[in-house]
Amino acid sequence: MPRRPPWPRATCPRRGRPCVTSSGSQAGYRVRCEWGPAGGALVARGADVAVVVDVLSFTTATSVALDRGMAVIPSAVRSGSPGDGAQRSSTQRDGVVVAGRRSEGGLSLSPGSIRRVDPAPDRIVLPSPNGSTIGAALAASASTLVAACLRNATAVGAWLAARPGATVAVVPAGERWPDGGLRPAVEDLWGAGAVVSTLLAAGAGGLSPEARAAAAAFAAVRADLRAELRACVSGRELIDDGFADDVEVAAELDASDVVPVLVGGEFRAG
Repeated sequence: MPRRPPWPRATCPRRGRPCVTSSGSQAGYRVRCEWGPAGGALVARGADVAVVVDVLSFTTATSVALDRGMAVIPSAVRSGSPGDGAQRSSTQRDGVVVAGRRSEGGLSLSPGSIRRVDPAPDRIVLPSPNGSTIGAALAASASTLVAACLRNATAVGAWLAARPGATVAVVPAGERWPDGGLRPAVEDLWGAGAVVSTLLAAGAGGLSPEARAAAAAFAAVRADLRAELRACVSGRELIDDGFADDVEVAAELDASDVVPVLVGGEFRAG
């Protein structure tokens, strides 16, 4: 006699086969962790705080921008061209639209370009196909949305630890394969793990196995984080494309104590 599955399942109406329901949300855990837009939507359901992590480069760029006093408006990329989604946000909020990383000159998704721009605008509209798009979606799923990266991981973790009892959903954004499928990106796992590690150090309990695994992954590379970030797939892609500086900025562990919190559709210092 076949064994029954250990969690409730429902039939997916589009595919006619079982799909994950409540167990996929990591219900019952105070600190949850899951990948990408679909996983993030599940674990953020009912959470008090959602934390999006896109180390290379949306949340790193957001961290750099807030360090310079800019507000950041996340913009979902819906049509394949970052400018399409971003232009609508800019019209609504009068923010400077940031171009794709490979645009020639000026402000772009590159954290280095945001650090160099002079004068710095008051606010920027920052589209990206992963972190920004996920952040824009999570804003509707959780009471509070925070952007975390390696640069501000301890600050974000301490901010979360100061809210005992809050349910936290940490969402490593990941990248995309050429066919559009999710590619788990190890640098985002490390960023998520850095946040969770701070919660653990503060005595937080109720961590899901996925959250504990993220913390363990970060602990494994912390001593040589910069070299590991350069060597991972996403880091090598950026270096090969001429954006080595962006990898260096992303590796600035705990360089910032600013916690980006989404308020009124803009990330500002929390």
